[in-house]
Amino acid sequence: MKYTRLTKQQLEELHPEFINFLATQSITGDDWKQLKEDKPEVAEDEIDVFSDLIWEGVLSKVAYLENISALQMHLFHCTEKEMKLISVKVMNPDVDLTTSLGFSWFKKNWQSDFVEYLTAAKAYTDDRNLDKFNLIKQGAVITKGELYQWFEKVIVTS
Repeated sequence: MKYTRLTKQQLEELHPEFINFLATQSITGDDWKQLKEDKPEVAEDEIDVFSDLIWEGVLSKVAYLENISALQMHLFHCTEKEMKLISVKVMNPDVDLTTSLGFSWFKKNWQSDFVEYLTAAKAYTDDRNLDKFNLIKQGAVITKGELYQWFEKVIVTS
């Protein structure tokens, strides 16, 4: 398995897609029940293959990722050839960016000496989607990129 198995809830939400996936392999509903009973390891393998297919589809569309902790923000823009990073570090231990109060402080003080910025870019490895997935495993979430885009404008105009 390349990524990670979808959760039970995710599989339930993707039930129609899973049925279509099984149908492409000529596995009927009755076949699936039989497979789960007689060869559970084969059924597990089918779920793993389906999970990887779903992940591939999702990851291929990811353009922005964010990983925000108490004192840091790592904002990623996944372009065609590379991954761009805007890193924000708050040097005020009383601030927690994961709270609304902490983020409000940041919005008022983003230009202060208590905030450091770094930008970087990194080429993908041979597997762009796996690079994105590894960031998700480390705590990043898929976003629409509003925060990244705002910072990009601010940094370019500064």
